[in-house]
Amino acid sequence: MILRLIVLLLLTTPLAPQEHHHGSAPSEKLGTVRFANSCSAAAQPAFHRAVALLHSFDFGRAVDGFNAALKADPSCAMAQWGIAISRWGNPFAAGLRPASQLQLGQQAIAAAASPAAKTERERGYIDAAARLYADYERRSQSDRVKAYRDAMATLAAKYPADEEASIFYALSLAFAADPADKTYAAQLKAGAILEKLFAKRPDHPGLAHYVIHTYDVPPLADHALEAAQRYAKIAPSAPHALHMPSHTFTRVGYWQESIDANIASAASAKRERATAEELHASDYQAYGYLQTAQDGAARALLDSLPEIAGRFDPAAVGGAAPPLAGFFALAAIPARYTLERAAWADAVTLTPKPSPFPHTEAMTYFARALGAAHLRQTPPIREAIDALQQIRDRLTLSHEDYWAEQVEIQRRSASAWLAQAEGRTSDAVTEMRAAADREDATEKNSVTPGPLAPARELLGYMLLDNGDWALALKEFEATMKKEPNRFRPLAGAAKAAAAAGDRAKAATYYAQLLKMCARADRPERAELQEARRIAGIQ
Repeated sequence: MILRLIVLLLLTTPLAPQEHHHGSAPSEKLGTVRFANSCSAAAQPAFHRAVALLHSFDFGRAVDGFNAALKADPSCAMAQWGIAISRWGNPFAAGLRPASQLQLGQQAIAAAASPAAKTERERGYIDAAARLYADYERRSQSDRVKAYRDAMATLAAKYPADEEASIFYALSLAFAADPADKTYAAQLKAGAILEKLFAKRPDHPGLAHYVIHTYDVPPLADHALEAAQRYAKIAPSAPHALHMPSHTFTRVGYWQESIDANIASAASAKRERATAEELHASDYQAYGYLQTAQDGAARALLDSLPEIAGRFDPAAVGGAAPPLAGFFALAAIPARYTLERAAWADAVTLTPKPSPFPHTEAMTYFARALGAAHLRQTPPIREAIDALQQIRDRLTLSHEDYWAEQVEIQRRSASAWLAQAEGRTSDAVTEMRAAADREDATEKNSVTPGPLAPARELLGYMLLDNGDWALALKEFEATMKKEPNRFRPLAGAAKAAAAAGDRAKAATYYAQLLKMCARADRPERAELQEARRIAGIQ
């Protein structure tokens, strides 16, 4: 068996590693990929460039590249495999794939079977990809994803010398992971595979990329820092490679690094006409600006949205960001701009925009509810709660269970703040704590840098309003363990500590806030002015 594998690899592996520049402009840099295949020599440059693009989730250009390989070698079944995997899109995007997208993937799988792949190993890749699409009309997406993961496990075990099989298997482990599993067993298993290979292949784009995705949860994020610092240098010609490090930077609270990454990513995405990717990078960029009180820069991003929205084509096949990411950013950025600055009156005036993805509309209603609650305007809160309940029910009926749960957390949070506005403080705290516990049981999706307002952070502010300073401080500190260096829980913790008489802790938190906001606008937010007063700084 080992001899057979060696012969197979000698027969199918190109003589030299296939670099990013094959079949492309000399200045293009996408990393280095070694993917043994039986396609003709003429097809190799286009095929390997397409795989490199696929590893950076540059799906539109990957499909073009695989089609170029097919033009050079119509019998290259693995190019059809690549198209099928590209048609699946970002595997970490929560939500069901539409039938139109699944049909395109199925067509590529059918084409890969005729003519059939030339090797048993290649047939294993194609058979595994087919699991993503098989019987999609009746079989759940979750079951199909798990079937793909299991097929890739078999392939990787059968061909241990095939690094690409191990890489795609590790990726499948990560995106098939149960978000309710707080042991992160699947992510840790995937990470161990990826990190071992990354040490051997430091210029491989998928290894850096997938390490970041695999560890994109608060307890594991620091494991991805090295990959985050290197990925953009490995594949700077891929917009997503410029953006993806900001996932790790966001998880660990490195705001300026996240801002800089997303400035570069948005510019690159604009050049590539990947508008959903541009909007996605803008959302992460705005989030970083708002955590560091660079409100003028955040406002400039907000003002740029109409122009970007005018270029947004949800039907276009582009980069890693699916259409959802574009609609999400268009709703999230205005909502974030009001809530992070405690601009409650502005939050109430936000207007929901229709979207194929109801949970993006839910963000606007949630922001309206929080704004109205702080202004003690109960009718708008009730209207928002009713809208959130209707959206949750629509998502439930559509079997969009992840997003239905996220909207339910928003609905319960809004209900808690309605009780707070009506003076039912005990009910408010009970309901808000229940919402926080539910949110802790889930994980954020990669489409967002974080919740509009973490539920436990909202609980902290509710307790602060009620004069329960010690309890408020506890909730703020719990929030910061999951969302380090967020402006509002840090400012809340400082205020709660000061009110509780813990001047040393208050001074520590205020000093941290001032350091984090060294680039803040002037005049400063009230919290920063208080921090300077406490610190004796003018």
